[in-house]
Amino acid sequence: MTRDDGYTPPLQVVRFTGSRRGDPDRGPVVMMNTDEARLRLLQSGELVWVYGPRRHELVELRIDDTLRRGETALRDVAGATLTEIVRVVKADMDTPRRNNLA
Repeated sequence: MTRDDGYTPPLQVVRFTGSRRGDPDRGPVVMMNTDEARLRLLQSGELVWVYGPRRHELVELRIDDTLRRGETALRDVAGATLTEIVRVVKADMDTPRRNNLA
């Protein structure tokens, strides 16, 4: 399977942070190292989908090269917690959604 076919290697959550009101940095973020981002054709600052075991959420990607290959860190991402496996997928904001009601 290639990246064009939706290749999304799993990542293990090794760090999870929940922010509180008044924290300077708040909101959903996923972090991974440069190699993992490059594999998925992602750049820091773009929006990506994080698919966890219970739900998926649109979040901002940040590069953190302190993380090893296969690892990810999350902040304020609902539906995932430490040691769980998630998948990070590039968000396609350019393709119009198909209306299946016709």
